[in-house]
Amino acid sequence: MRTIGALAFPRFEALDMFGPVEMFGLLEDEFAIRMVGESEAAVACSQGPTMVPDRTFHDPVDYDLVLVPGGIGTRSAVENAPLLDWLGRASAAAEVTMSVCTGSGVLAKAGLLDGKRATSNKLSYDWARSQGPKADWVPQARWVEDGNVFTSSGVSAGMDMSLAVIARLCGADTARQVAVWAEYDWHDDPDWDPFAEIHGLV
Repeated sequence: MRTIGALAFPRFEALDMFGPVEMFGLLEDEFAIRMVGESEAAVACSQGPTMVPDRTFHDPVDYDLVLVPGGIGTRSAVENAPLLDWLGRASAAAEVTMSVCTGSGVLAKAGLLDGKRATSNKLSYDWARSQGPKADWVPQARWVEDGNVFTSSGVSAGMDMSLAVIARLCGADTARQVAVWAEYDWHDDPDWDPFAEIHGLV
């Protein structure tokens, strides 16, 4: 059983968070998911609904995987020192660190992408890239895997990336089975990214 620490901050993008949570959550014997917030107070996503964290930054950082969603709230998250400190500590102890969309900007701000290949939401690609000048940003990618760090493109791409992480940890057959259970058409090619061209990045 691996434990996932999913970072919740004000105005995170709902699908960035709950798309991956759905994929990992379908393997309830393999993954336990904990929502982690700065405090015990409810956190509202960009779409309005709120969620109450299971744990806070003050709890032990004993997560095997760390998940950072994107969303407009990342613009404040990159200025949140306690959040960046928690992320650095949690990532250092984790087997895999993941970001979806502009969550890669938060990873970059925490210095976790220095010297690593990474990608982000193509609509907000320049903003994400500005947070980590020492990262090797990949403009056209559905997701990028570099060592123990996975970063994905925007919103729905987080589900594709999550299945790739499941394939790495549990095997490709298991990842394909999860996609079937979710009735999801998995884009299993990390280089599939038509949105880079749409937004003029290639």
